[in-house]
Amino acid sequence: MDPIAFHVFGLAIRWYGLLITLGMVLGILLALREVRRQGENVDWFIDMVLFAVPAGLIGSRLLFVMLNWPYYAANLPAILNIREGGLAIHGAIFGGVLAGFLYTRYRRVNFWCWADMAAPGLILAQAIGRWGNYFNQEAYGYPTTGPWAMFIAGEYRHPTFLYESLWNLGVLALLLWMLKGKKFHGQIAATYVAGYSIGRFWIEALRVDSMMVGPLRAAQIISLILIGAGVAIYYFQSRRLTENSRNAGEQEEQV
Repeated sequence: MDPIAFHVFGLAIRWYGLLITLGMVLGILLALREVRRQGENVDWFIDMVLFAVPAGLIGSRLLFVMLNWPYYAANLPAILNIREGGLAIHGAIFGGVLAGFLYTRYRRVNFWCWADMAAPGLILAQAIGRWGNYFNQEAYGYPTTGPWAMFIAGEYRHPTFLYESLWNLGVLALLLWMLKGKKFHGQIAATYVAGYSIGRFWIEALRVDSMMVGPLRAAQIISLILIGAGVAIYYFQSRRLTENSRNAGEQEEQV
């Protein structure tokens, strides 16, 4: 599989970068549709994206480098070479969320409301971007004889990037369905965090190229933490809605 899509003035344009860019563009467009539907400030949201995207890219590269530090410690110039791959999606989530949180604090808007609007676009971008791993021949699984196997690195293997892409599309469908009957701020974002992480946990167990930490892979440990975070966010945000409704009812009775 040729990782290079085409050349522009002698510069190789890789499928990896094209697919990540396509995923980001379509994800942003999907988020903007929801922003308009909810009547939020489109310009402010675009400004937030302009901060969150670079922060996400930096975070994803930093985490990947940290997880593969022995190699990069001996090849420091390679840290800046992301054209051939080497982005960790968990780092992108952390970096993007941090930038989004700081921006919403600056604008004094509800962070969880904006996170809900962004979540479907995020998972769509991830579903598309995963195919960049296929062209780079990375993020694959153990050899298998299953009819869905793909020929990668000299053997027919579990196409874990395909599994994750399909899982992400399933999570996207769930989030879009939930948006129609959203009950509280943070509901969609919490479901995204937990839903994506559940899939990543079991898919990661099939991979052969990720770092181990004891009996688990590093990404599995992060996924477990995020599953817990997603469940906690869902619980506390729904509880806040219940408390606000109870307080409103008590105020009406007093009147």
